[in-house]
Amino acid sequence: MGCTSCATGDNGQPKGCKNNGTCGTDGCNKLTVFDWLSNMQLPANMEPFNAVEVRFKNGRKEFFQNPENITLSISDVIATEASPGHDIGIVTLTGELVRVQMKKKKIPLKVEALPKIYRKASQRDIDIWQGVRDKESDVQKRSREIAIRHGLQMKISDVEFQGDASKVIFYYTAEDRVDFRELIKEFARTFNTRIEMKQVGFRQEAARLGGIGSCGRELCCSTWLTDFRSVNTSAARYQQLSLNPQKLAGQCGKLKCCLNYELDTYLEALDSFPNTETKLQTEKGNATCQKIDIFKGSLWYAYEKEFMNWHELTAEKANEIIELNKNGKKPVALEEFIIETLKPEKEPFSNVVGQDSLTRFDQPKQKNKKRRNNSRNKNKVEATAGNVPNNNPRSNAPKKQGNKSRNQNRNRKPPKNE
Repeated sequence: MGCTSCATGDNGQPKGCKNNGTCGTDGCNKLTVFDWLSNMQLPANMEPFNAVEVRFKNGRKEFFQNPENITLSISDVIATEASPGHDIGIVTLTGELVRVQMKKKKIPLKVEALPKIYRKASQRDIDIWQGVRDKESDVQKRSREIAIRHGLQMKISDVEFQGDASKVIFYYTAEDRVDFRELIKEFARTFNTRIEMKQVGFRQEAARLGGIGSCGRELCCSTWLTDFRSVNTSAARYQQLSLNPQKLAGQCGKLKCCLNYELDTYLEALDSFPNTETKLQTEKGNATCQKIDIFKGSLWYAYEKEFMNWHELTAEKANEIIELNKNGKKPVALEEFIIETLKPEKEPFSNVVGQDSLTRFDQPKQKNKKRRNNSRNKNKVEATAGNVPNNNPRSNAPKKQGNKSRNQNRNRKPPKNE
């Protein structure tokens, strides 16, 4: 269920809180933990765990102690201890599940060592908190301009104000180490507050900014993925994917996290396959593996002197030949173990509309157009040949007589005088 800022505005346009999944009111269920122990009572001799999980901007979570036993529930806005001053956060978890979360994140279960919760946030605290959060976009823009002016090879991806506006945290990414001592001094003079710089990885930056992946869905790291596991190129090899960095890399520039989703299923399926480096020994010759298909459960082998001819075998038949080789036996040839499968007959299909043609969007050939244009021009010339006036002055002059008529005039004798 979304918050009020997710409702529609003028002309049916969505408002949106522009937090890219990190909703400030916990209405988008981003990184929310379901308290399945909320309706259960503790035993009589057991004291409740006096620690609370609090979430801040961009999914940052920390644990605090509740020394004054303030009655808190999920989505309460509270003021917590910070250095210096106090910070404003939202309660995400209370009770015994906080103990479970601390064990999961390997945090010591010493409540006395945790920072304290001061009080529930008053309206004045909330107004100051919302006011400084509205300034974050402007501060981020100005900080990027200052970093560019200093010529630093870094990218400031996000800015976070503390709840009491006494400190600003700048999150940045960089390939190499950056000397930002002068940058911090200028930040302090410009924004008149304490400055803290935090370097984050490229995966964390993509989770903060959000976006659309190549699958057409929102990025997993910005919607539901909370922990980043290491991804190796071996995951792509096991799944028989082409090692193309442009296709395997996500928007963060690293290998996609989804390469690990189906890796366990592929590894389980490969357990029934023989080792691809093992050669099959036959009387006809040794055969090496050329290709495998995990979905079909098939392998393709070729003799060492006949690499152009591949023979398809199932994983069971290949393991059978390997067992025979281990016992010192050799089959006659691989052709004995090939199982012929009947290919299903293709259903008659007639392409009436032409939507399946690969060249339906291509431009037609120019030869036919030239022929049509030539025939049209000829017809026009023939139709208008007698009607077109001749403007050539030579053509209007009387035609000269031929040589024969000239000779006849010369041979004529003058008439006699009577």
